[in-house]
Amino acid sequence: MQKAYLHHGQHQSGGSGTTSLSATAVILGGSLLTYLITEKIKKDSPHVYAKEVSLDEIRKAHDTVRKDLPEYTMDEIVKHNAPSAGIWVTYGVGVYDITSFVPKHPGSDKVMLAAGGAIDPFWHIFQQHNTHEVLSLLETYRIGNLRPDDVVGTKDLHDPWSGEPKRHPILKPATLKPFNAEPPASVLVDSFLTPNEFFYVRNHLPVPEVDIKSYELDMENEKTGKSKTIRFADLLKYPQHTVTATIMCGGNRRSEMMDVKPIKGLPWGASAVGNAQWTGARLCDVLRDMGVRPGDEDGHVQFEGLDTDPTSTPYGASIPLAKAMDPRGDVILAYEMNGQPLNRDHGFPVRVIVPGVVGSRNVKWLGKIIVSRNESPSHWQQNDYKSFSPSTDWDTVDFKSAPAIQNMPITSAICTPAGGETVKVEDGYVTVKGYAWSGGGSEIVRVDLSADGGKTWIVAKLDESERGTGPGRHWSWSLWSAKVPIKAGQKGPIEILSKAVDSNYNTQPESFANIWNLRGVVGNAYSRVKVNVK
Repeated sequence: MQKAYLHHGQHQSGGSGTTSLSATAVILGGSLLTYLITEKIKKDSPHVYAKEVSLDEIRKAHDTVRKDLPEYTMDEIVKHNAPSAGIWVTYGVGVYDITSFVPKHPGSDKVMLAAGGAIDPFWHIFQQHNTHEVLSLLETYRIGNLRPDDVVGTKDLHDPWSGEPKRHPILKPATLKPFNAEPPASVLVDSFLTPNEFFYVRNHLPVPEVDIKSYELDMENEKTGKSKTIRFADLLKYPQHTVTATIMCGGNRRSEMMDVKPIKGLPWGASAVGNAQWTGARLCDVLRDMGVRPGDEDGHVQFEGLDTDPTSTPYGASIPLAKAMDPRGDVILAYEMNGQPLNRDHGFPVRVIVPGVVGSRNVKWLGKIIVSRNESPSHWQQNDYKSFSPSTDWDTVDFKSAPAIQNMPITSAICTPAGGETVKVEDGYVTVKGYAWSGGGSEIVRVDLSADGGKTWIVAKLDESERGTGPGRHWSWSLWSAKVPIKAGQKGPIEILSKAVDSNYNTQPESFANIWNLRGVVGNAYSRVKVNVK
């Protein structure tokens, strides 16, 4: 049985033990560095680990009155909604003082939405918090009990996950609520265009249910003050444009970076990526009707989805206006994927496709477009999807100091054989297959492989790549294969490496240790697969 630890000591407010930033980012911001959190609290505050308990017991603890602590009313708690007065929240019957870590929390804007109130409705949606680490850690900040009449329950709340679409069982979930999943890597190299049902899914919030008959897309130009609303039928009136483009999650291959040291984020393998043919209206055509001219490229285009959190705040992101207005940038408002209407997980009825750019800017279930002088104020634009030095940690990180990820770096991944697989040598070779891709429209020109630690390399065959798009418009991945030579009589484990080179002669870094970052994004070191030779 899994174990967790329940606080049986004094609450510490402002001390150096339970209020480190490593601890902070868990409470309301997701499953962050859970191993380091546990180890740090054990080291700094061993008194909070006096008793091992199960997850069910931890959940009961938040619904159990602590007789050693005072009782507070909601009228008292609501006064503690700012740093000057202290920041308190409630969960179940517990009252918690989270003042000390909020200023350093990367999602402090989200935390403050619950300040002076209950976090129960938020965690009803963000269910990744229902873990041993998060719930036991929260209990260490407990300062009292909530008066019974003021307890906020979630039993009568609408289940935001009840309308989730069905998914193909081949997708391996990293989380279920929200649903985030990828296919086995071997599936990716079976087809240049990834089947819709096998395409990885990255959701941040519940999938909205959209009626196409009443669907509306709001548009606003802050520079001119012009605004308008169009319907789905209006979008179909624009010239249809099709682009084949790879979409990759910013955290693709994060699990490999996690082997260096723990990271905040989903443990994606190498399959949080897919290649598809997207059809829709060019964004530059739509923006011209909003008074934006080709030469007017100073600014940003903000996108808001129809997926929302408990405060009705939508998922949001933005891209530079120059990218949006460049016809060669091929940004489209897509309504088809591989010749079929978008399914719900992939943004029905309309999503933005921004070729060459990190997946988080390809906003799904598009509800609003804003031409602005500023980037999106969204949490996911300002306080996420940014990379930092390997030496930057959660106590020193300043998200304002780094630009939001746009174009993705070059990468490659070995998809077959899988790690740990036993492979047969045929005629002195082992067959290896994978993909390579570079963001920003750069073309893959070479993929190198080695089975002797990089002493010697062979060049893979580029089996499938997109042709005829012109310089700077190579939006799709390249699928490659190679016959890697194995020394006669060699048996046992070997490690196969791959690295790609693009048309700008960018190549992959050798080690994840050198590019480790606390969010585990833009992970593009050599792909390494250990196999057993038969």
